[in-house]
Amino acid sequence: MMADEKDKPGGEDYGTDDPDISASPRPPVSASPNRPVSASPHLPVSMPPRLPVAPSLYGVMAEFDNPNHLVAAARRTYEAGYRRINGYSPYPIEELWEAIGFHHTRLPIIVLIGGIIGALTGFLMQYYLAVFDYPLNVGGKPFNSWPAFIPITFEMTILCAAFAAVFGMLALNKLPQPYHPVFNAPNFKLATRDHFFLVIEANDPKYNHDEAVEFLKSLEPKEVCDVEV
Repeated sequence: MMADEKDKPGGEDYGTDDPDISASPRPPVSASPNRPVSASPHLPVSMPPRLPVAPSLYGVMAEFDNPNHLVAAARRTYEAGYRRINGYSPYPIEELWEAIGFHHTRLPIIVLIGGIIGALTGFLMQYYLAVFDYPLNVGGKPFNSWPAFIPITFEMTILCAAFAAVFGMLALNKLPQPYHPVFNAPNFKLATRDHFFLVIEANDPKYNHDEAVEFLKSLEPKEVCDVEV
């Protein structure tokens, strides 16, 4: 007498009645970091713990209480090979610009281009109106009476050059700028009062965080701190 199918070892039979199809176990699913697999289908999948992410840094900042110390520190920083450096003070310090290697600005070129555009616009506007759009015979003078165009051409030159200077300055200084990473420094609010700051930016080719911190400490500042983005 044949044994009942339920009495077979292993419990219920999940095979198929088709003799041509052989039952085979399901291929194992490999776990990956993106899609972890639980050991049991009835247990929830547990995600690996997330490691804390260190905040990205804008650079390292040193604080000084004297403009002479700031200028001296900026010169030593530039001589040490750092190029992505910046200084902050309550008022302009001409020596600081040279100390950090800021010798050239594109603002004069922008003003020159603005003045040329204004001069051409003023002259060509008058030429078009007097010669093509509404020509008038005034005392037998030629329509292209260019000496009469000089005052307006001059005024347009000054006007466009002034606008180019203002908007070019704002663009080069990236203004208005409601947020900047240096605002995260603990004492940076004193930069508008009586303290002075020097920053080595993290995108400097020579930048190494530990070396930059030790170098700024060697300049004898009041404090050295990280500047987070």
